[in-house]
Amino acid sequence: MTDVLYGFSEYLKKGKRLSANTVSSYMRDVRQFEEYIDTPVENAGQSVVQDYIDHLIRHGKSMATVMRLVASMKCFYNYLQEQGTVSTNPTKGLNTPKTERRLPNVLTGKEVELLLEQPQCTDLKGYRDRAMLELLYATGLRVSELISLNVNDVNISASFVRCVGGARERVVPIYPAAVKALHDYIRVARDRMIERADETALFVNVSGERMSRQGFWKIVKHYQEKAGINKDITPHTLRHSFATHLLENGADLRSIKEMLGHADISSTQIYASLVKNRLEDVYKRAHPRV
Repeated sequence: MTDVLYGFSEYLKKGKRLSANTVSSYMRDVRQFEEYIDTPVENAGQSVVQDYIDHLIRHGKSMATVMRLVASMKCFYNYLQEQGTVSTNPTKGLNTPKTERRLPNVLTGKEVELLLEQPQCTDLKGYRDRAMLELLYATGLRVSELISLNVNDVNISASFVRCVGGARERVVPIYPAAVKALHDYIRVARDRMIERADETALFVNVSGERMSRQGFWKIVKHYQEKAGINKDITPHTLRHSFATHLLENGADLRSIKEMLGHADISSTQIYASLVKNRLEDVYKRAHPRV
């Protein structure tokens, strides 16, 4: 790794405090660009960057992939400009493809209730699974944030969870049913599931170690099938559903932004578009003059 790329990697980790997966994605994108131009990336001009984008499109890369690569390049050259390595940012004024933002998949209120009813507190895993699903819908946490929670991040008596996502820490309230599910899991199941007495993880797998992303994904899929819900449900679906249902019931976008841990309100505004589309659908189906 060159000094420039190493510096960028450290900036992402320590300066922006991004997750390991996000850092890896940024670095992979920049390395692919470097391999394409076969010259130090700090020497590339706007025409070279534009040629790379056009090359990706010609070779059938999806618009989502191209836009992700462009975002990585913009972040990289912003960093180089801040460091004084380049005098101008070659990603400014690029002719980038326009892509329609895909609206997220969400569950109805009834589907959420059906999913949350599936885990039965008849064994240790049932207590854990109910607590995880309830907490995810109660807070809208990212799956990475959920599995990173430690026991002391949850305040049962005050009904909130403390979460660190990216460079920011936030506190999100928890509704009573989720508080009860967490309390029952901690009181009945967790101590019997952990492998070591000094384990800090809130949620653990059957081996007594911190739950993984893949492990929780399988849990969600299991209960989706058990509930008979014919939608492609992922852990992120519950995050989207959390935000959409809050907005539908009168919450303002800025409050939702804070609870989701979005850095910019533009990331939250997609839920306003989703709610607007759903209201239009209801209007067209129900109004007698349509």
